[in-house]
Amino acid sequence: MKILFTGGGTGGHFYPIIAVAEAVNDLVRERKLVEPELIYAAPEPYDKEMLFANNVRFVPTAAGKMRRYFSILNFFDYFKTAWGVTRSVLRVFFLYPDVVFGKGGYASFPTLLAAKLFRIPVVIHESDAEPGKVNRWAGKFAQKVAISYPEAAKFFPADKVAFTGNPVRKAALVPARDGALEFFKFAPDLPVIFVTGGSQGAQALNDGLLSALPQLVEKYQIIHQTGADNLDDVTGRAKVAMGNNLHADRYKPMGYLNDLEMRMASGAAQLIISRGGSTIFEIASWGLPSIIVPLPTAAEDHQSKNAFSYARAGACSVIEQQNLTPGLLLSEVNRILGNQQIRHSMGNAARAFARADAAKTIAEALLAVALSHES
Repeated sequence: MKILFTGGGTGGHFYPIIAVAEAVNDLVRERKLVEPELIYAAPEPYDKEMLFANNVRFVPTAAGKMRRYFSILNFFDYFKTAWGVTRSVLRVFFLYPDVVFGKGGYASFPTLLAAKLFRIPVVIHESDAEPGKVNRWAGKFAQKVAISYPEAAKFFPADKVAFTGNPVRKAALVPARDGALEFFKFAPDLPVIFVTGGSQGAQALNDGLLSALPQLVEKYQIIHQTGADNLDDVTGRAKVAMGNNLHADRYKPMGYLNDLEMRMASGAAQLIISRGGSTIFEIASWGLPSIIVPLPTAAEDHQSKNAFSYARAGACSVIEQQNLTPGLLLSEVNRILGNQQIRHSMGNAARAFARADAAKTIAEALLAVALSHES
């Protein structure tokens, strides 16, 4: 049995694929099935160690990115996509998987097109409230469509859609509450805020936090995932912003958080400040209130739609990037952390939104489709 995964080259596509691969491996062991061959097709491996740990083989593919603005690169990317389709057709022909799992994004197009040409069963997953172009197209021939937000259902045939939620890796599901405060050398009597722009960081989020930092550390302790490339800049600016502040030790900037550090950060935190991508589902699985600052330039404006869908569930507050002033940020933090009823209500809504079994549900569908195709 062969399962071929494909998706764009971002963490928002990669980590849910890893979560599904973990669940596939778990189900295979539980049911004593023959170990499947798991393959990941994308322009870059993203995280070789994680692929290796889950017995997933990487195969490179090429795909051009179609930008929504004028760029000479669009001309060259037509040829890149054509080359990617040619390579993918040949690769899929020789691999001939039993099912292809697509996470969307321009990088998944060549592999999904090849699967369509060879009539290989396709299962897709859409992470956003409004699907991207590739998943909208693939939804027309996919056997099954899994969605993270109920609003996405209207874009796909009703008889194919399942509202599964977003797959989250096992390492990110459960916060490590024991020892978390000691890990960051924090005091036990002050709330902790965890600010994350993802592994790459988020410049606007960094700027907004730094503007309010002197006021925030008066009452709160802060873990700030800056993005590895931004750590030195943010650390230097934070020192200037803080000056001789007596509470400088309440601020912990970190470039990138590994799995242990992420579990500790989520275990220590009472409030999350984040972008509006797939991180929302990690926050939901932690059962924590959050302030979401969606990226305004995201494709299809999907981060804003994700954020407001999550807010309608009662799990978060949304601050649009153009409104991210120090005063508003501080006011919203105080409003949530200063009211136990709000925190409790948001946390419960987050847990209800999480759908922690998403990876297992999708893995079961993949195995069912693969086994029926194999026979």
